Amino acid sequence: MTSKFQHIALIGKHQSAHAAPSIPSSQEVLERVAQLLSNQGREIYVEHDTANNGGLKGHPILNIQEIGLRCDLAIVVGGDGTMLGFGRQLAPFGVPLIGINQGRLGFITDIALNSIEQALTPMLKGEFTEDTRTLLHAQVWRQGKNVFDTLAMNDVVLNRGATSGMVEIKVEVDGHFVATQRADGLIIATPTGSTAYALSAGGPLLYPSLPGLLMVPIAPHTFSNRPIVLPESVEIVMELVAGRDASVNFDMQSLASLVIADKVVVKRSDLQVKFLHPKGWSYFDTLRKKLHWNEGHS
Repeated sequence: MTSKFQHIALIGKHQSAHAAPSIPSSQEVLERVAQLLSNQGREIYVEHDTANNGGLKGHPILNIQEIGLRCDLAIVVGGDGTMLGFGRQLAPFGVPLIGINQGRLGFITDIALNSIEQALTPMLKGEFTEDTRTLLHAQVWRQGKNVFDTLAMNDVVLNRGATSGMVEIKVEVDGHFVATQRADGLIIATPTGSTAYALSAGGPLLYPSLPGLLMVPIAPHTFSNRPIVLPESVEIVMELVAGRDASVNFDMQSLASLVIADKVVVKRSDLQVKFLHPKGWSYFDTLRKKLHWNEGHS
């Protein structure tokens, strides 16, 4: 099976002015990938913003919707943040993504720069491990009106203001009152997001395919206020009871300011994101490398 994917979109992180000089630019990596695809006779397309920001030249340019309708694979060069953003955008179309990491190994961008050709060649022939991830659907309601509506792959985070004290958050799960929490904030995370902000706030790791959601308080006032794992079928409502300048972040990439009595409603989306990994990929290998387990051991 030599033509598993024929129409392939290339997407690159917009180059940072602070990127280390030892790290190849997005354009350089994209050119390597394009050469590999071209040698195999694949149809190559470049995402609109990637092309406009000094990315690959000489190939048809498509926006996200066009990629969703015309491509059967997207290869993303960047870091986990880049994959999160494009994963959310391509989820409605079911286009699978392969992630090539420009810097340090990512949790979801797991192909290193020194193994691009070695990893991609068999994957393009259909030899890969498929990995489907849950998305969150989040809404902000104010006085009965939906004022913000978006998706998140990692987490939805209600945060206190930068210069204010704790927030008070009334939490309900499927209409049942849980508690009014006093804390610096509250994280609702997917299993994918359990290795992001939730981890630094003391939450547990959830295996990616586990059908659960994670609720993690940030610096809670009461020590007994602990992280809890919930079924992914529930609807979680966070109501801001007290606290100035509070906001809610979605994958740390979009933000909505909150006022008292605003409600943030979070539930599992019907959409999912599909990642492809090299054959033999293991989540535990990623954890070991990213979290530096076994260091000091042979």
